[in-house]
Amino acid sequence: MTSSLIQKYNVPGPRYTSYPTVPYWEVEPFSLELWKQTLKRSFDESNPSEGISLYIHLPFCESLCTFCGCHKRVTKKHEMEQPYIQAVLKEWDLYCQLLATTPKIKEIHLGGGTPTFFSVEHLQQLIQGILAKAEVAAEHEFSFEGHPNNTTREHLQALYDLGFRRVSYGVQDYNETVQKAIHRMQPFEHVQRVTEWAREIGYTSISHDLVFGLPFQNLEDVLNTIDQTSSLMPDRLAFYSYAHVPWIKGNGQRGFKDHDVPKDQLKRQLYEEGKKQLLKHGYHEIGMDHFALSRDSMYQSFQAGTLHRNFMGYTSSKTQVMIGLGISSISDSWYSFAQNEKKLEDYYARLELDEIPVVKGHVLNTEDLIIREHILNLMCTFSTSWQSEAMQFPELPEILLQLAEMQQDQLLQLDEQGITVTEQGKPFVRNICMAFDLRLKRRVPENRIFSMTI
Repeated sequence: MTSSLIQKYNVPGPRYTSYPTVPYWEVEPFSLELWKQTLKRSFDESNPSEGISLYIHLPFCESLCTFCGCHKRVTKKHEMEQPYIQAVLKEWDLYCQLLATTPKIKEIHLGGGTPTFFSVEHLQQLIQGILAKAEVAAEHEFSFEGHPNNTTREHLQALYDLGFRRVSYGVQDYNETVQKAIHRMQPFEHVQRVTEWAREIGYTSISHDLVFGLPFQNLEDVLNTIDQTSSLMPDRLAFYSYAHVPWIKGNGQRGFKDHDVPKDQLKRQLYEEGKKQLLKHGYHEIGMDHFALSRDSMYQSFQAGTLHRNFMGYTSSKTQVMIGLGISSISDSWYSFAQNEKKLEDYYARLELDEIPVVKGHVLNTEDLIIREHILNLMCTFSTSWQSEAMQFPELPEILLQLAEMQQDQLLQLDEQGITVTEQGKPFVRNICMAFDLRLKRRVPENRIFSMTI
């Protein structure tokens, strides 16, 4: 990748886990009642055939990782577990009352925070409570995020017994200097232990999350981390770009100085060389920032053209409805988005009133739905088409001019029917998506709200 392309395209941009992106939601006309209407419509359309997905946010962490951009509550008070589990189950009960017929669950993901902050007994109570009011789809995928330092064999066995077959471990980087800067001290031996436990128990997909662009990180660190990771052969890997946004996340990302963070050409080198190393170890590039072995369901979905992307990231299971439970969780009915209260106390207060604790959202219009399809296609298959009239919109000729310039830069191949992202263009897929982002074009933010694309 040439430095001129990096200079040209390295701009703030969304990661497109949704369209419209959250800063561009029209929250004024949105209401809880509209959310309920669109959810019921979508549920009735899709639940009998494909089922729904559940994202459950478990926000507690015992310590603050300074690279983290998630909504969390840092505490060592484990007595907070039980009230939170009860609140999430009450929220689920409110949804089950709304939907009337029994939900068929195709996918559950426990995210955080630190899901393994919770005791085995409380996680069992949570999942058993969820499943007591649902049917489990035949081809279901249940997954959770485990912290290598506190995931026990009992955690893994209990969740396996409840149907979980995929676990993701946050590794980030094995260099101690980097770990100290991001306040995430965990030796390789801890990751090796929990990975081997999961494999012995029978988990069919084990994932490790790596991050490039962390403070004090250099190329040797990245390659060493990848080599150590590859010695354990996790089925899939996320190789994320560190999103340095301290102006949004506050003190959590001020544990180091801006000049300690790799930028521009150096940061891109960390990715490019890391990618080469991953490919050498037998991993295949999947979408943006993800890699998988050929045996993993994500690779098979990518090959089949059925890969999906939502607020949980990439998933091999596609459902029209995703319900988010817990503080800050975002739900998706396809026709609208809804986000829960972010503060724990506000979340509890709304549930005490027997209200679904949605605080804001967005109802997609016809244009949004078309653009959403194009961006999903690009993020999941590196291509999109406007051959059918249903995928066309008035601003398309204007977008074609911007795409033509990207074609000159060899980022994509363009014809009358659509585009295909080139190998050189894959690192710039966020920029290509931005060409379709009409809401971003109509209202460029006055202040920087997104991380850099490269």
